[in-house]
Amino acid sequence: MAGIENNLSEAYPMNGGNGLYSYAKNSSIQKSVSDAAKLLLNEAIADKLNIKDVSSSKTFRIADLGCSVGPNTFFVVQNILEGVELKYQSQGLNSPNPEFQVFFNDHASNDFNTLFRSLPVDKQYYVAGVPGSFYSGLFPCASLHFVHSSFALHWLSKVPKEVVEKNSPAWNKGRIHYSNAGDEVVKAYSTQYAMDMDCFLHARAQEMVCGGLMVVIVPARPNEVPHSEAIANVMFDILGSCLMGMAKKGIVEEEKVDSFNIPIYYASPQELEAAIYKNGYFSIERMESLPRVTTHDNLSKAKLFALSMRAGMEGFIKEKFGHEIVDELFDSFRKKLEEASSIYDSGKAINLFVLLKRKIN
Repeated sequence: MAGIENNLSEAYPMNGGNGLYSYAKNSSIQKSVSDAAKLLLNEAIADKLNIKDVSSSKTFRIADLGCSVGPNTFFVVQNILEGVELKYQSQGLNSPNPEFQVFFNDHASNDFNTLFRSLPVDKQYYVAGVPGSFYSGLFPCASLHFVHSSFALHWLSKVPKEVVEKNSPAWNKGRIHYSNAGDEVVKAYSTQYAMDMDCFLHARAQEMVCGGLMVVIVPARPNEVPHSEAIANVMFDILGSCLMGMAKKGIVEEEKVDSFNIPIYYASPQELEAAIYKNGYFSIERMESLPRVTTHDNLSKAKLFALSMRAGMEGFIKEKFGHEIVDELFDSFRKKLEEASSIYDSGKAINLFVLLKRKIN
């Protein structure tokens, strides 16, 4: 495993368990987006899944990549199963519905124990956990019929090495992200994203049957919108300012902040399209922005986003700076979000629904 600066996303997953700051308790934003995509998911299966192309096996295999610890992944899987069953019934096939096998994938350090303990008791599918990075191969050739990934592909495989090298023109001193950074830093992040997407699509092209479908839901930056205006990037700037504030007070070492970068990149639809076209193995059947969602949590927006950020970033923070600063850091982050309440309306962001079909050779 590479050093911490260059392999954050591999080593420290979302907060596990079911505690106050766990991902399981603080992923309502992601759940709302998945709910908004349910109709599109059903339409994708009804309109684009060709049973004849994928029915050579009696087992229909589904993979959810970047599943985390649940429960969102279980809702999505159930939606996929129901859609596929309806498709079989609408075809009037004499054969019974296939058996379903579902693969839940995330990094090896993911809390799979919590995931498996949370499995629905009435599930109608066989289960397997598949640890490992989805930027590499995970499954045998031509073994998957449907691939799903939600809120995962904005994570890079690693922090670009240039941004943590002091002698590099892309050294990202004083920042933890590429937003509001120099062109060299942005280029390093965008180049890493392009390389990662190439690896991701190549691996999936080998693993999926011809005619198989892949649905990707990913937070993105609208075309032509500067990185500094994307709401998620604004939040990382605020988190970075909190860390720098603690460095000025001597609570953390400024040098540690200089070497700490978040391995997340919000691509534009144009960048995603370019990666898919370059790969050449998939056709884009549908790509559109999902409607803006609201959650039903009885929390202020500042507290909701602060808890969500902590669920995703606490492991990184602890490893780099120690557990002692975590409460103070995220309390400061929440307070700054409350002071900058206008960002929820003025910040620009989209969640993309992308439907890909594995081309028939």
